Amino acid sequence: MTRTWVRHDAGERLARLALTLGIVAALAWAVRTVEIIPEFLHDAPEQMADLLLRMWPPDLGHYYPSVHAALLETVHIATLGTLLGIALALPFALLAARNICRVRALNLLAQLVLVASRSVNSLVWALVFVAVFGPGPAAGVFAIAFRSVGFVGKLLAEALEETAAGPVEALVAAGAPWPSRMLKAVWPQVQPAFWGIALFRWDINLRESAVLGLVGAGGIGVVLDDAINFFQWERVATVLLAILLVVLVAEVLVTRIRARLL
Repeated sequence: MTRTWVRHDAGERLARLALTLGIVAALAWAVRTVEIIPEFLHDAPEQMADLLLRMWPPDLGHYYPSVHAALLETVHIATLGTLLGIALALPFALLAARNICRVRALNLLAQLVLVASRSVNSLVWALVFVAVFGPGPAAGVFAIAFRSVGFVGKLLAEALEETAAGPVEALVAAGAPWPSRMLKAVWPQVQPAFWGIALFRWDINLRESAVLGLVGAGGIGVVLDDAINFFQWERVATVLLAILLVVLVAEVLVTRIRARLL
């Protein structure tokens, strides 16, 4: 009897077919739901080319003082928001790490807080804090901070769980209190990860802070929104170039600082 090799049996082929049909159905449903208008898609390249022509050349005369001041405000929002987010994330990271906190209920509660923070976009947080504090950079700082809690807390909790237990057990045997164990045994192990997470999050927050002004949370987004609303496309180009330059400078700084610290 001759055997014929087949890559997939009948059940696997049926499952692959069902998966393919499910993906196609989901795609078709999504296209119908968002109501994509074919005429707009056909006209999009021409409209984009016309917009780029209006934006060129950028009017650099608009940079100082309004764009410059808003750009500095964006950097301050990102920096203060990152520092506040790290401070808020530290307790939840300690509670979420199962080798640090042995209470299962506290682990789950901390993980729930971290997931809730990550699941809400920074623009949504900004809308919430604009309603609380009113328009301005304070709302942006708190939006960045609350968005950062989940990111920093999750990664830091994972770094804590990967620490070696030997140094901690040695200090426990020597009768060292909990703060000493954390400072002498745990912190040296997580320090590289902590600085890497902090720098990476600041880099992300700098990019996110640039758009918070679109909902009134301060920063360069306010200037960008005004320029778009008044159809000042040369000014829009100047703002976009300024954002791009700051992001590139931040990328270089973060890379060099990480190389020195790590």
